[in-house]
Amino acid sequence: MNRLMITTLALAATTALAGGAQGNRQEGMLSVNGAQIHYVSQGTGTAMLLLHGYPLSGELFARNRDALSQAGYRVITVDHRGYGQSTAPAGAPGDLQTYAADALGVLDQLGVQNAIIGGMSMGGPIAFEMYRTAPQRFRGLILIDTIANPAGIVEQHIWKGMAQKASTYGPQSLAPELLKDMLTGQTRMNRPGDAQALTGIVKQASVAADVAGAMVLANRPDSVPTLKTITVPTLILEGLEDTVYPPEFSMKMQQNIAGSRLVIIPGAAHAAIYEKADLANRAILDWARANNLR
Repeated sequence: MNRLMITTLALAATTALAGGAQGNRQEGMLSVNGAQIHYVSQGTGTAMLLLHGYPLSGELFARNRDALSQAGYRVITVDHRGYGQSTAPAGAPGDLQTYAADALGVLDQLGVQNAIIGGMSMGGPIAFEMYRTAPQRFRGLILIDTIANPAGIVEQHIWKGMAQKASTYGPQSLAPELLKDMLTGQTRMNRPGDAQALTGIVKQASVAADVAGAMVLANRPDSVPTLKTITVPTLILEGLEDTVYPPEFSMKMQQNIAGSRLVIIPGAAHAAIYEKADLANRAILDWARANNLR
């Protein structure tokens, strides 16, 4: 039986590595599988690829990118095709396999043989697909407010409704509802700039990408069997107030991944990696050091 490794970060924790050096930064577009994929690579050292959730972009990780690169990691973020600054060819807005292939293609073009790979929300199923396809590319795995189970009927209905809403009213129509899930009420009230920033990111997506991403979430495969095949060090980050994929799903993943560590982040909802970036950064660095991922 797996040894239970659950850590709850105290609210009074010291901010870890706020800000970050902007040196060794590359940003640009890569032609990958017919799409133009926007990426940012910052820092040197062990590579860490972070995959965003729906319907966001790599800028979700800006606060993590700065701090983690300052700590000695090469942090790579991408915008999935059709999100952020990335574009997709007509008729190929993306599916789970394509998102995974795009991410691996970015690593190929950047000359990265293996990396710590993390996925937030939709980025989790993408990371699972990457692991099934190319486990040798993983030095470690970070699962952030995500899920291994397939979507049930109710959740499928929700995501299909999101797709219809985006098609009818545009990407901006998704922001009000999603922000209630991504950020706690306290953050939305006391830090309105956070909500405004995420709203801006949501608005960048194309309609086709919003539809494709929603269908990826609605139709995602069952990744629970994959959990028991994971042999690399794994960190699971979970916002205590996440109502999209609540903590019990992360606990189940932890129980099925040998030696994995679960960190519950208080005062955070579905976008815990952004809302409580200082605590998330500290958790990532503590875990990486404990597993000699340098």
